[in-house]
Amino acid sequence: MIQYRTKFKKRYIFLIIYFILLALPLYWMVLTSFKTDNEILSKLSYFPKKFTIANYAEIFTSSVWMNSYLNSLIYAVMNVVIVLTVSVPGAYAFSRYHFVGDKHLFFWLLTNRMAPAAIFIVPYTELFYTMHIHDTCFAVALGHCLFNIPLAIWILEGFMSGIPKAIDETAFVDGYSFVQFFRKIFLPLIGPGIGIVAFLSFTFSWVELIIAKSATIVHAKPIVVTLTIGIGSEGIKWGLLAAAGTLTIIPGAIIVYFVRNNMAKGFALGRV
Repeated sequence: MIQYRTKFKKRYIFLIIYFILLALPLYWMVLTSFKTDNEILSKLSYFPKKFTIANYAEIFTSSVWMNSYLNSLIYAVMNVVIVLTVSVPGAYAFSRYHFVGDKHLFFWLLTNRMAPAAIFIVPYTELFYTMHIHDTCFAVALGHCLFNIPLAIWILEGFMSGIPKAIDETAFVDGYSFVQFFRKIFLPLIGPGIGIVAFLSFTFSWVELIIAKSATIVHAKPIVVTLTIGIGSEGIKWGLLAAAGTLTIIPGAIIVYFVRNNMAKGFALGRV
């Protein structure tokens, strides 16, 4: 019994140290956001000697920063909607039907997710100019679909394959149409998978830089591109970058809060 308690205490201490190390960069970024650049560059300090909100004030009073946040939110949410609209029926087809080349097509979809984003810059830019959607939020959302849809189909197919086909057949025998069955029965069953897909799609679209930068110029410039404004001829504005970085965490934290239950089930049951 004593030996068991000793091992438990060691594990508990290890977890505390581990979470402290994880939270340290976040704490330091938030701390830096309330300092002046002179204090940041002068010497190491664990608390702001001169507490200031000037960095946040500069962000909230700047139309460039606020428009960038809004653009990022628009195309990230737009990407989640497109991904779920396409991947849910696509995953259902892979999980319920068998056709010639289905396994090869399924593997090919996943290989698109493994490709580096840089190789798609030239064809994407040419395509967006041809479609007259360059420098719009829709272009960025559409570009991110190439990476998010294959992963979403792969994850959701794992959830759907775990649901017996007898549920589909029973619902049809009971008089449900396909749309009624899908909306009332099937979608609630794959809710954890949808939560996982929504979270991963939003996160990727929110932080991705290469496609977002190549598909925008001025009007739809996202926050990940605007962050480079803090690096200019005057040097690096550490306080401003830290404040912007702190604010960029908030949307992701909100998403995690609303889908946390589905995420927990999804990571336990799904193909993640």
